[in-house]
Amino acid sequence: MKLSRLFPVVAASAGVLVLSACGGGGTTNAASSSTPSSSSPTATTTVTTATPSPASTPAAPPVAQPADNGLCKAGDVKLALGQGDAGAGSVYRPLLITNSSAKPCTIQGFPGVSYVAGEDGHQVGKDAFREGTKGNAVKLNPGQTAAADIQFVNVRNFDPAMCQPTPVKGLRIYLPQETASNFVPSDGTGCAGTKIPGNQLAVKTVHPA
Repeated sequence: MKLSRLFPVVAASAGVLVLSACGGGGTTNAASSSTPSSSSPTATTTVTTATPSPASTPAAPPVAQPADNGLCKAGDVKLALGQGDAGAGSVYRPLLITNSSAKPCTIQGFPGVSYVAGEDGHQVGKDAFREGTKGNAVKLNPGQTAAADIQFVNVRNFDPAMCQPTPVKGLRIYLPQETASNFVPSDGTGCAGTKIPGNQLAVKTVHPA
């Protein structure tokens, strides 16, 4: 009689356990379904950087070239002193100007002439006096020669105190309208004094040789 009463109680307890087990499974499924989805699209931002254009370099202005006026230049010629004649306390010698370039050139007027001395080629006394008038232009083809007559005064004719006689090595020559010079060797004596009563050098205009 006691066993028959106990059985319904056990059966009821077993039913409660079964229901509890089923309820626990439902709760787990609900929790797992609440996880957020990772399929949402991600926004992408594109940054464009402007590349600066290189600074333009201004073109250099053209360099003006000196005009070729056809005149004989210092580098176009070879100079030498020709044979001379003596007279009245002076010696006259032609300055020979030969076109040594490969093209024709023209020369007109008085060359600049002066004595030079020392290792530095410093000038001794005044420039040669220009005697006479300016002549016509002389055209020199390659190899041709023009001349300008130079008077060399014997400096012993001057008072030594005023002349201040000085050994010289030769002549510095500037062609007409030229800024570069040539040197012609010719040992001698010049006056360093600039107040002598006369000219120690004199030159005439260029003429055909």
